[in-house]
Amino acid sequence: MNGSIIRYIIGYVLKIEGLLLLLPCLTALIYREAEGWKYLLVAALCFGLGFLFNIRKPKSNVFYLKEGCVATSLSWIVLSVFGCLPMCLTGEIPSFVDSLFETVSGFTTTGASILPQVENLSHCTLLWRCFTHWVGGMGVLVFLLAVVPLSGGSHINLMRAESPGPSVGKLVPKIRASARILYFIYFGITALEIILLMLGHMTLFEAANTAFGTAGTGGFGIKNDSFASFSPYLQWVVTIFMILFGVNFNAYYLILYRKFRKALLIEEIRYYFLIIGLATAFITVSLIRSSVGAFDALTQAAFQVGSIITTTGFSTVDFDTWSQSCRAILVLLMFIGACAGSTGGGIKVSRIVVMAKTVKKELNSFIHPKSIKKIRIDGSPIEHEVLRSINVYLITYIVLFIISVFLITLEGHDLVTDFTAVAATYNNIGPGLAMVGPVRNFGFFSDFSKCVLIFDMLAGRLELFPLLILFHPVLWKEVIAQKKKSRTWYRGSDR
Repeated sequence: MNGSIIRYIIGYVLKIEGLLLLLPCLTALIYREAEGWKYLLVAALCFGLGFLFNIRKPKSNVFYLKEGCVATSLSWIVLSVFGCLPMCLTGEIPSFVDSLFETVSGFTTTGASILPQVENLSHCTLLWRCFTHWVGGMGVLVFLLAVVPLSGGSHINLMRAESPGPSVGKLVPKIRASARILYFIYFGITALEIILLMLGHMTLFEAANTAFGTAGTGGFGIKNDSFASFSPYLQWVVTIFMILFGVNFNAYYLILYRKFRKALLIEEIRYYFLIIGLATAFITVSLIRSSVGAFDALTQAAFQVGSIITTTGFSTVDFDTWSQSCRAILVLLMFIGACAGSTGGGIKVSRIVVMAKTVKKELNSFIHPKSIKKIRIDGSPIEHEVLRSINVYLITYIVLFIISVFLITLEGHDLVTDFTAVAATYNNIGPGLAMVGPVRNFGFFSDFSKCVLIFDMLAGRLELFPLLILFHPVLWKEVIAQKKKSRTWYRGSDR
């Protein structure tokens, strides 16, 4: 275990967070809010600790997937703990657990909130909540790879540990260049959305916060009714961009380099839009039959389908009042999620497609036992290692989901509330049904249940294993053995 490189990476993450905290400080300065001093204090603390962690350079810059997973998990935990401190210090969210819940929900792009009245928050805190979505959407370590000159040839392990999806590769031969391309695309689409929102008479502050929440597919709103009070034009702009941010960013890379045909042939994206189209059509018809106007029905259906499948979590209506079949579709979309390589959460469309093809292959093997067929995606056969990792992921996903639901049920709430609360946090969506519906919040849960849901949010965002490795006893035995070895060497050198 290369502990020195992990410490070095966390130091850089702290310095980056200190830099990011200057944005709410600037907002507080513009709006003349005293809360900005607390953000400045935490920013200085992050800078100080970051420089301390980076004083000694690591002896070796090479790290493997194990170090990548540990560095990623610890970085996200550190990022969340320090990110929640300003809200505690300002007194806007005095409880540390509540503040941590809100911040983890922000960085993991979940959007589940414990706040009953978000409009009572200061401008700097509103901006910081939404900005955490934008930072967490693409990933802080992807940003680190884009701007920090780390050397060594193992940086793909950091990207694999943080980026969502069954497999992660390079867009171009160099990882640093790949990270820069991803952020260039991410920033460009975000800026375009801000412009279109301002054309719909949003202020720059409102447009920026909304775009941050949309880009990261997070869903923190700046109004208590989320998006219900905004015009149909603004709702359609956000609908389109939510869906766009749920697309695999590899497609945007191909479009950027004018490889349009190759981008259109990505199988996962075709299924993604097919699922959105079918779900929107069904819910639209259902709403029309319940006496909602055709245009309003389409607007509401498209917005909520786009919001749930991309795991954004914005809402324009209380969809908990919809029919059972419409709510069932939304719950299913919670689990399907967006495309791999997007900012969305959930299981991912690519895994669903592979599972469906695996079932089809097994059925064919019963009919033709001697036939040998490989599962293909985009015309290329899927390697056995990828299939194995998908199967292990799904088993682990189900086991953790069941354990989380059981732990939450100990409080005695109804099953719909408990089930959808875990589904909404585990899949990084935000709102669920019943007591955690779109017009409710998560504030009524106990601190224990909130900690379970915090774990679920982090596990869902980091694709389970980077976080679970921290609880593996073999890892800590290795760390302890390494410390004993270094102490023995140190004592021997003194003699």
